[in-house]
Amino acid sequence: MCGIVGYTGRLEAAPLLLDGLRRLEYRGYDSAGVAVLDAGRIEMVKASGSVANLAEKTANGAALTGKCGIAHTRWATHGAPTDTNAHPHLSEHGLFAVVHNGIIENFAALKGELEAEGIVFRSETDTEVVAHLLEKYYDGDLKSAVMRTAARLEGSYVLGVLCAKEPGRLFCVKEAGPLILGVGVGENYFASDVTALVSRTKNVIYMSDGELAELTPEKITVYDRTGRETAKEVSHVVWDVEAAEKGGYEHFMMKEIMEQPRAVKNTVEPRIRGGEIVFEDFGLTAEEIRRFSRVVITACGSAYHAGVVAKYVIESLCRVSVETALASELRYSDPIIDGRTLLIVVSQSGETADTIAAMRECMARGARSLAIVNVVGSTIARLADNVIYTHAGPEIAVATTKGYTTQLAALYLFAVWYADKLGAIDAARRAELIAALYALPSMVQRAIDLNVHVKYLAERWHGHKSLFFIGRNIDYAAAMEGSLKLKEISYIHSEAYAAGELKHGTIALIDEKRLVVALCCQEQLYDKMVSNIQEVKARGAKVLGVALEGNRRIFAEADDVLYVPRGERLFAALPEIVPLQLFAYYIARENGCSIDKPRNLAKSVTVE
Repeated sequence: MCGIVGYTGRLEAAPLLLDGLRRLEYRGYDSAGVAVLDAGRIEMVKASGSVANLAEKTANGAALTGKCGIAHTRWATHGAPTDTNAHPHLSEHGLFAVVHNGIIENFAALKGELEAEGIVFRSETDTEVVAHLLEKYYDGDLKSAVMRTAARLEGSYVLGVLCAKEPGRLFCVKEAGPLILGVGVGENYFASDVTALVSRTKNVIYMSDGELAELTPEKITVYDRTGRETAKEVSHVVWDVEAAEKGGYEHFMMKEIMEQPRAVKNTVEPRIRGGEIVFEDFGLTAEEIRRFSRVVITACGSAYHAGVVAKYVIESLCRVSVETALASELRYSDPIIDGRTLLIVVSQSGETADTIAAMRECMARGARSLAIVNVVGSTIARLADNVIYTHAGPEIAVATTKGYTTQLAALYLFAVWYADKLGAIDAARRAELIAALYALPSMVQRAIDLNVHVKYLAERWHGHKSLFFIGRNIDYAAAMEGSLKLKEISYIHSEAYAAGELKHGTIALIDEKRLVVALCCQEQLYDKMVSNIQEVKARGAKVLGVALEGNRRIFAEADDVLYVPRGERLFAALPEIVPLQLFAYYIARENGCSIDKPRNLAKSVTVE
């Protein structure tokens, strides 16, 4: 997502700030900008696209002189990725420049207030209100202006502040976002990620929510939200630059697996208000939703598997017919689509070519479209009638992890909202489901904690050349994603089958050399799964069982066990995939595979 860098010291700031931005490029972004203070004037340059574009416009920073400045890479949330919407943002008279990560939830009200006072806004962003508030409150006391401004803001934000009347002095604020201070000799820094700092200093201060910091070349002072100075410990970073980009993890995939509790929380919690599900900028009304006779979900790869899970959930809760279709097939199938069809389009990037083509075909036939995407302003987001953003943040590893689980979370939210609007669930069931949605982040963390032994299972099973994943109902949908994770990063042949289909041909491939991963988390079907496990064991196969926490019966059937925390049955696929992601990761690691960049695969498939 967005990246922030700030510098004050004895050297020219712009080249150092650009270097910091380059080290944050892995986070994902769509524009970049830099502002430096020189001779009482803020000079600013911004560019849509890559940091390379910004470097070209500034001659690698040489065109901007000044020894104090801020810089930013933006991942668009409010407003398109344009030069105007890129950060930093200036106040009305150029007194302040601001960079910001996060979302100011009350920006519309603040903007209205400022416009009523005659302020003219230049951008579409929520961030610009911060710059104008700072100028409004500044009376010569920079700290006071920053504190008064922060007190007006609601939401999540990390701010970097540069003032034309305060040479060599920076302020930064942290509220529900990452912010790290870099301690140097005759120079000091702040950044949203240690990656941007470690080439200059490995001595850092980790800020807490509600704190603000004042930086000069000689000193860093941290204050609590009341303005009182607070003592902070200086930590020493032991990672090299490459490791720092991964947050200390060996691979981005593992980092992103571990980020899933927070990512799912970012998807779910902002949409639940006062015991109800509320989608921002959502145009579907209860009257419109009742007119749909069917739902079609289309996607590719892991996003399609999320759609298969959603089919079970929506049909169960809403009692509406749901069809899942691979986008590459739907486009050419002469689909039966009309104005009573709700088309749900799922894509992490929002740029998947097959999905875009299928979407256009169905919309041309009258379908109303709902997109589940991560990237704001992407093609699918722009085409769709309605959008639910997953807010997963950038995902660097090609094999999706948090992209998939946040898609599931968004689809669960929609399913409950849809059922409520249809009157298909009563108030008690709605409250139960919303509580289960709130619990999803902790369920994901519990799934990680329950399976610390998975690396040892990988050591045991990594030599197998071909595996099968089996399950029933939602477990079958989860098996499809578990199988894909394994094959795409370990290059081991793997297939997922509905467990009841084994005896219709696939069982001919079962022998003593085969490992079967059996998903057994739908308890109403547990005895049926036991029968399937016994069928493959009778033919010599080994079984890795995936069962709900506390299930002791599974040990009588399986050779090894992965556990999934207990929760709402309909939402089981989300925590269930976590140990399978870990299993795939450690198998690939044992086999020496290129985990983050598997051969022949791309992160966003933009060709058919």
